[in-house]
Amino acid sequence: MNARNIFGLALAGAVFATGAVAIAQSDAKARVDSAKAAGIVGEQGDGFLGFVSGAADPALKAAVDEINAGRAQLYREAAAKNGVSPEAAGASAFNTVVKAKLKPGEYYKPNGGAWTRK
Repeated sequence: MNARNIFGLALAGAVFATGAVAIAQSDAKARVDSAKAAGIVGEQGDGFLGFVSGAADPALKAAVDEINAGRAQLYREAAAKNGVSPEAAGASAFNTVVKAKLKPGEYYKPNGGAWTRK
């Protein structure tokens, strides 16, 4: 197993062991999950949520901002533990965790790519 795979597994554990618990306790996750199912919000290659289409209502924007702030903290922590940048940690999370968890019909956008429906 190479260092990238080990980093991905460590990051996956951190994301789901610490971050998911905190996020699951909030209304933000339910609001974002609904928006993802509707094709309004999608997962970006940098590990953060983004808007697939147009402007969102203020409550949805606040929910996306809340989840992205939590992810940013997790990426900073994972980066510090693994000697990489937070940007690299976010991209690794997208490739090893987030993309695999996408449901059919949800949108994702690889870095440098266009929004794609799974």
